[in-house]
Amino acid sequence: MEYHRPLLYKLLTRVREPRKFIQVIAGPRQVGKTTMAISLRDKLDGLVEYHSADDVAAYGANWIDQTWESLRIRMKLEKKDGAVLILDEIQKISNWSATVKKHWDRDAAENRDIKLVLLGSSRLLLMDGLSESLMGRYEMSYAGHWGLDEMEAAFGFTPEQYQWFGGYPGAAKLAEDEFRFKEYIRNSIIEPTMIRDILMTARIDKPALLRQLFEVGIEYSAQIVSFNKMLGQLQDAGNTTTLSKYLKLLQQAGLLSGLNKYSVRAIETKGTIPKFQVHNTALLSALKTKTFEEAYSNPILWGHIVENSVGAYLVEQVNKHPNASVHYWRENNDEIDYVILLGEQIIGIEVKSGDASIPQNTVERFKNRFPDSKLVLVGKHGLPYEAFMKTQLIDLASAI
Repeated sequence: MEYHRPLLYKLLTRVREPRKFIQVIAGPRQVGKTTMAISLRDKLDGLVEYHSADDVAAYGANWIDQTWESLRIRMKLEKKDGAVLILDEIQKISNWSATVKKHWDRDAAENRDIKLVLLGSSRLLLMDGLSESLMGRYEMSYAGHWGLDEMEAAFGFTPEQYQWFGGYPGAAKLAEDEFRFKEYIRNSIIEPTMIRDILMTARIDKPALLRQLFEVGIEYSAQIVSFNKMLGQLQDAGNTTTLSKYLKLLQQAGLLSGLNKYSVRAIETKGTIPKFQVHNTALLSALKTKTFEEAYSNPILWGHIVENSVGAYLVEQVNKHPNASVHYWRENNDEIDYVILLGEQIIGIEVKSGDASIPQNTVERFKNRFPDSKLVLVGKHGLPYEAFMKTQLIDLASAI
């Protein structure tokens, strides 16, 4: 039986509503956005067209003009009252947002019922275009990396497989051949994201430094490392401002984040020493020489993998909620792995493997600093990993 992501059914509901907003789907590469778009086309009744800008970027905005006008003509010829137009990889078209605005507003003025769905893998270009021309005209949905529940339902992944092989559906069937799996992650995800989604869309004066920052950040993922310390490990490192800018680009591209230390004072949160956090553990395992079996047999390394898996899931959860953010907390020797801010709610999340639990002095200091906070232990003596990873952030917040 074919598996469909929950987001597909959300889109179906929205597209079937009266025409009001453009539906925009953004997310990292290789998470199934195109598959979802084609499924959306196939499940909708009436006149629906799907087009991808993948191979027509050279035509520029004229491609949008021709595609849209052809659909209008088809509506007249087939005597259809409405239609749905799905445009994939829209960010590859130059001046796409102004052209979309022109046609969307024309249809509104002429009372023409063409609904629009836009998809893109470069969040950088999508957000630039949306903020420039389409403010107030769209709804954004985030198609992120697949969670444990999705990889289990679609591919039969165990929690341990998910921790190592991550949440890329295209790579799931390669898990039995780790060499092919790692080559796929490097060549089909990391390289295209670096080259097409970052280097071709943002000004990068030191591309080699960007790549080094990614590799070092992956190596130190789930660890707190200052930029000043990193400068000694990077060739032609420039300065901390450059590193901070490049890390932000890696975050927007769905690869790697630098989490800030949490404080009740926002001014103390910004500019803190970052905690690196990979967005998908497949990116981490693909750059390691060890195999799944070798990593799993090493308790220290595997504990590191599990913490990264939880952190990656929290990053994805936060990306779905506009009023949520993820941080870490540390004072002297006391540390909480992740701190989630959801509206006014503060949730500390500590990941422990084996028989470990949160030290009592850490609990007391955290609660003293943030009296209204809640603490969640993910591990043997708390909420089991599998249960936590299958719980939506909003549901966790309401349950504690």
